[in-house]
Amino acid sequence: MDKIAQLREKANKLPLLPGVYIMQDAAGEVIYVGKAKALKNRVTSYFRGEHLPKVAAMVSHVDDFSVIVAASEFEALMLENSLIKRHKPHYNILLRDDKTYPWLRLDGREEYPAFTIVGRVAQDGARYFGPYGGRGVTHGILNAMAKALRLPACGKKFPRDIGKSRPCLNFHMGLCDGWCRGEPDGEEYRRRMDQAVQLLSGGEKELADRLEREMTQAADELRFETAAKLRDRLAAVKELGNRQVVLRAARADTDAVGFCRSARCSFVVLHYAGGDLAGKDLEQMPEPMEDDAAAVSELVRQYYLRRGAWPRTVLLPTEIEDEEPLAQLLTQMAGHKVELVTPQRGIKRELLEAAERNAREESARAESEAERRSKTLEWLQRMLGLEAPIRRMESFDISNTGDFGIVASMAVFVDGKPARSQYRRFKMKTVAHQDDFASMREAVGRRLARFNEGDEKFAPLPDVLLIDGGVGQVAAAMDAMAEQGHGDIPVFGMVKDDRHRTRALTTPDGREIGIQANPAVFAMIGNLQEETHRFAIEYHRTLRKKTIGSSLEEIPGVGPKRRAALLKRFKSVKAVTAATEQELAAVLGEKTAAAVYARLHEGEDAQ
Repeated sequence: MDKIAQLREKANKLPLLPGVYIMQDAAGEVIYVGKAKALKNRVTSYFRGEHLPKVAAMVSHVDDFSVIVAASEFEALMLENSLIKRHKPHYNILLRDDKTYPWLRLDGREEYPAFTIVGRVAQDGARYFGPYGGRGVTHGILNAMAKALRLPACGKKFPRDIGKSRPCLNFHMGLCDGWCRGEPDGEEYRRRMDQAVQLLSGGEKELADRLEREMTQAADELRFETAAKLRDRLAAVKELGNRQVVLRAARADTDAVGFCRSARCSFVVLHYAGGDLAGKDLEQMPEPMEDDAAAVSELVRQYYLRRGAWPRTVLLPTEIEDEEPLAQLLTQMAGHKVELVTPQRGIKRELLEAAERNAREESARAESEAERRSKTLEWLQRMLGLEAPIRRMESFDISNTGDFGIVASMAVFVDGKPARSQYRRFKMKTVAHQDDFASMREAVGRRLARFNEGDEKFAPLPDVLLIDGGVGQVAAAMDAMAEQGHGDIPVFGMVKDDRHRTRALTTPDGREIGIQANPAVFAMIGNLQEETHRFAIEYHRTLRKKTIGSSLEEIPGVGPKRRAALLKRFKSVKAVTAATEQELAAVLGEKTAAAVYARLHEGEDAQ
């Protein structure tokens, strides 16, 4: 009996009960997780008849399966979600792990509470507002509120920093009331923060009305200076109210979901607050093996559970089989009723059509970009004289300051795009002194050794290896490749111009291949080189910050007491590094300060 027949026979013995099924390959890896109203009917369907190519591909890798019987469809939904999060199966739809939605956090228990940007909501007694579309947008909200309410935007912490320095330029420009002076007092500060909370909670009109009443009263009482300040704040609040699209997106009452199936599927969510479009989210992925209804159900569930904010109504482009348990799950997580609707006519249908139109346009744009990148890779393949197509490129760079903190970075591009979750970095173990060739040999060798050991984080191997440097660095990489048994991987050096941009690629024998004549190839290689360099520098700087405290004591004249004095005065290693030589001298004296400053900024020009 062949494998499919064995699996079909096993599936025929399953109960007609709701539950979750887990498909595994020959290595025991979970490759797909699904849920079913009736396990027997659903699982047997995989092992009989013809299937679409993606389903057939999954079934061809199934070596065994297991099931978990659930008490209800709702419990099966919860189980499926938990198992997908745990195993991240290859054939399931998976939204990007690295996407987070920023929130604004405010701890009202502090004497001078201040907003901070966080990626998750915690049960810590603080208030959270959001989520918002990105950190740049969220910083914009904070800056706009600070301007409207004349709150500090300088990063000082109160009451710690009150009276420690003169007010900054924001105070003199009328953008802040100069809280670092100790006036206005803490009571007024908290009143302004309450107004900020009112803005974030949708009470901009009520706040404007209150400020207008206070302004009129101050004018009636002949307090004209106060009235003028209130007038300016009122104008700023009204201006902010006109730009509330971003804020309203976090308070959307209706979301419309669009889904477009293509070579690059698009999942779009349009947020509506009070009938007005307030924001848009986009996720793109390869075509899933599920049908549209099952794909939409899975995407909606993953999206909202990760986002952590729920509207009252979600408009779906197609009816889904598990609508009732999914609505129950979202309602439970939201703390209020969440309704799933597939409208056929009226205004809700128009909102849904807008989401579907956006999904189609995003897919078309993604396919166009994918075609452009594919063409660029074809050009690069021909320029390099390679027989096999290029899908995965890896690039290595070395960063160090003299003999300190010698590190290497490995950036990865897949299909012409950065694959940042696959970037890797190395701190040198065998190289004690500055030696770029030896460092490159070690980094490339360790990367290939990890692959040979079966480490999945270093799989697959690249189609081409690019080395930041010339023939010497390329030769070092080739030595490592030969030692690890992978000398057949094509490798080229990246030769820079006087503006530190890659102008050409060099072969192991020193022949240069110009890339500037092809703008698309030039841009792609330049982007890869910049990503590799950035990643190396970031790691190097991280190591410097971690070791800077102990390295201070290695400087003649600096011992534990002076190190403690520096940290007491500047509060953090980062602040010590940012201090001027004159500021350090106030703590250490001029001679020692000069030595410390030189040590802290050693080699920065080279970076």
